Formats: sequence, structure tokens, C-alpha cells
Amino acid sequence: MGSDPIAIPLLETLRDHPDVELTSILTQPDRPSGRGKKLRPNAIKAWALDHGLDIRDPEKPSEAEIEWVQDQQIELSLVMAYGHILKKKLLDTPPGGSWNFHASLLPKHRGASPIESAILAGDSETGVSLMQIIPKMDAGPVLDVERVLITEEDTSPTLREKLSQACCPLISRNLSQLLDGTATPTPQDESQVTYCTKIHKSHDQLDFTRTAQQIHQQVRAYTPWPGSYFDLNDIRIKVAQPQVLTSPTSASPGTILQADASGLQVATSEGTINFQQLQRPGGKMLPAADFFRGFEISVGLGILRMET
Repeated sequence: MGSDPIAIPLLETLRDHPDVELTSILTQPDRPSGRGKKLRPNAIKAWALDHGLDIRDPEKPSEAEIEWVQDQQIELSLVMAYGHILKKKLLDTPPGGSWNFHASLLPKHRGASPIESAILAGDSETGVSLMQIIPKMDAGPVLDVERVLITEEDTSPTLREKLSQACCPLISRNLSQLLDGTATPTPQDESQVTYCTKIHKSHDQLDFTRTAQQIHQQVRAYTPWPGSYFDLNDIRIKVAQPQVLTSPTSASPGTILQADASGLQVATSEGTINFQQLQRPGGKMLPAADFFRGFEISVGLGILRMET
């Protein structure tokens, strides 16, 4: 059960495994996408079509899907980024139960945005947790985890790719006990639970009264969506590829310290943030050297404060 391309390496591992038969996919229905807003299948459905699997794509799973699982004689359900809260009857239908691959080290970062939240929090590592699904969100006992390091250069897409690949060794070393019923997951420590907030478009504005490190984490977490920007004389400038500079400055937060081929340096409440890629309205995201060939920003200028 899944709808997001993060699960494709997991599917390919299952397809090639000698001890299982991957038969069926439960996924989201086709949605409008692209320039013409034509109905298109998600990446998981497209993969399943290419590999001749049986597919169900209801708007919401119902009793019909429970009967379908029974008719298919499915022994085990695996879930990753499906996009629905699943009813207990559907979860309990396969004899081996239903197990979820959650992209965090549970009980940390329960919820819908664990990848972005790990970067926002400044975590040095995250991972994928193989968890038995219960009706409470991301609260089931955990069988095993695969850990992944987070570097200072990681953005949401690069970390997502690492986590996508981490599913492969995780399923490989746990599949036999899932199938033979010997899996013994460990309950989560409820005292250590943290939750993700849902990401909104309104999270894209930068506030230079925060520290350079916090801004660095925000820009990386919100690449490519919702992105990060500031307003300069009523011109919206989007930024990417941030860099924290530790050189001290007495300038007020939001003061532009340097604007040249090496980047746009801005004072924060602690440290200096340097943006190595910038985008003007109607343009493309460009390296600083290219951006400043056609757009000038004056040193000493103050960036507008975040709206309250």
C-alpha cells in the first residue's frame, strides 16, 4: 500500500526476493498533474502497471478492498506513504498483519513530514522504522530500524533518497520473520514521542531574527517546496543552497553584508547566512555568480522583517 515514489526501491527488493510473490498494489487514484492537468497515475501505480500487478486505487479503502485482500489470499501487507488512515479490519485481514515503513526513528517525528522535520530540528541522523500498524498514528511497536546520517548538505530530496534506499536492507533482514509469524516488535517509549507539523505554503518566508543555523536548516528542509524567500524593496527573492558563516558581525539581523559571485551574505541574530543560489520573480534559480550579473543588491541594505 503506497502512493509515493519513496517506496519504489522497496517494491523492487520485494519483486526480486526469491521467497515472496509480490502480487498486488493498493494506491491512490489518478490525479490531475502537469501543465495540462491531465489525469495521471502516481509513481507507485505506474510502476505496478509496468510490472503487471493487480491494482486497486479507490478514493478511500472500503469493505470492497477488504474482500479483495481476502480473495487475493494475501499473507502480508506492507505500507509506505499511502496517504490514508487504515481501518483495523483491513489491517488485520492478512494473516501476517500490516507493517509500515515510517521515515523516522520512532517515536521521534510521528506524522506526515518526518523527513523535513528531521532537517528542521538539526538532527544528525534519522532512519526508517519498520512498525506494526495500530489504529493510533505511527504508534505501533517497532520491529527494526535502518539508520541514515544527515549531512549539512542534505536537503529534503537528498535525504528522501537515502531513506528510500534504506528500506531495502530493512526488509531483507526482517522479511522471513514477518512471513513465518515470529516477529516480536518492541513498544515505543511514549515519553520520547515528538510529532511533525503539516507543512504549509506560508512556511516559506525567512526571518533573519532567527540564527544562521536555524535558517540553514529551514532552507534545506523546505527545498524544493514550499521553498524559502525574503522580500527586498517589494521584490521577492527566493534562495537555496545555504551556508553558515561563523565570522562575527555587529550588524542588525537582516542586513546585507556581501552580494557577489560567492553568494548573498545576510546578518542574523547569531552568525551570518550565505545563500549560494538565488531566484528573482519570473526567473530561474541561479548560482550567485549568474544571478548578480543581471541583478544588483546593495551591501548595507536591510531586508524587510517577517510579517506578523
